[in-house]
Amino acid sequence: MLKVVVTLLLVGVATCQLMKPDFGILSDDEIYYINKFAKTWTARRNFDQSVTHHVRKLLGVPDMKKSHELAHQLPKKEFGVLATNLPSDFDPREKWPNCTSLKEVRDQGDCGSCWSFGAVEAMTDRICIKSGGKVNFHVSAEDLMACCFDCGNGCNGGFPAEAWRYYQHEGLVSGGQYNSQQGCQPYLVAACDHHVVGKLKPCSKKETPTPECKKQCRSGYPVSFDKDKHYGASSYHVSGEDNIMQELVENGPVEAAFTVYADFLQYKSGVYKHTSGSPLGGHAVKIIGYGVEDNTKYWLVANSWNPDWGDKGFFKILRGRDECGIESQIVAGEPKLTF
Repeated sequence: MLKVVVTLLLVGVATCQLMKPDFGILSDDEIYYINKFAKTWTARRNFDQSVTHHVRKLLGVPDMKKSHELAHQLPKKEFGVLATNLPSDFDPREKWPNCTSLKEVRDQGDCGSCWSFGAVEAMTDRICIKSGGKVNFHVSAEDLMACCFDCGNGCNGGFPAEAWRYYQHEGLVSGGQYNSQQGCQPYLVAACDHHVVGKLKPCSKKETPTPECKKQCRSGYPVSFDKDKHYGASSYHVSGEDNIMQELVENGPVEAAFTVYADFLQYKSGVYKHTSGSPLGGHAVKIIGYGVEDNTKYWLVANSWNPDWGDKGFFKILRGRDECGIESQIVAGEPKLTF
């Protein structure tokens, strides 16, 4: 018989309602409960029960209230004409097939750098989109995570709005995933096995130090650090379901932050809606599109926990009700192309 401990959730986050059953973290009972009672999504074991320490480290938005305030300090994106003919379903991988980064799921490793990954992933996509598919490279999560001191504290978390502000004013170099030798500054935190079934070494139980900020490219890269810099032309926040949809359709993916509850860790498929568990922390991700599944509206989102997690690294979350705060601090910006 299931032991259900009802916990009063004191974080007032949109429609993630109070008085949800709480099974602790990474519980088999929770998976059973979700698959029996959740109507829009299914659960599975994504993480071994022994890695609760690691799971908490992945949630790299340390203060959701402050993150919200910083996002709303950016200019609000206002469309001159609101679209009335937006598609009911939108997947940018179909609209911009030459932008291969839209299909990728990156890996933040054993580091709370989700705030950096959500930003550079969207920046990478937007550069390709604005160039008409002619410019394909990765904006460096390493450069942003290690060198943006106003953003936060590297592997110990940071704020999405500050990442976009830094991109606009300081610029970012190129850089691929760990061990990729792509770009000026590839990511230096090793990819690791977050999951029960994995191909990599286990993630560490120790604290992962933030790599040192270095204003130079890797050995053998043919361009200088300063000449490799890429800049944002603007940074802003977007509010409201219709505005977010129009932003995605016209300009590409955006970065969002939301409160992660224990049940989210168990996501397998369908449209996630908070069903059980207590809040664990803030997390930043890249929203790429939207749609409707079995009459339930959703946002289509890329996570940064590698493709073994969830639905090949992606997930869907309820749209139109600010589920777990996912719609309340959307940030993005236009890239400055140099050709």
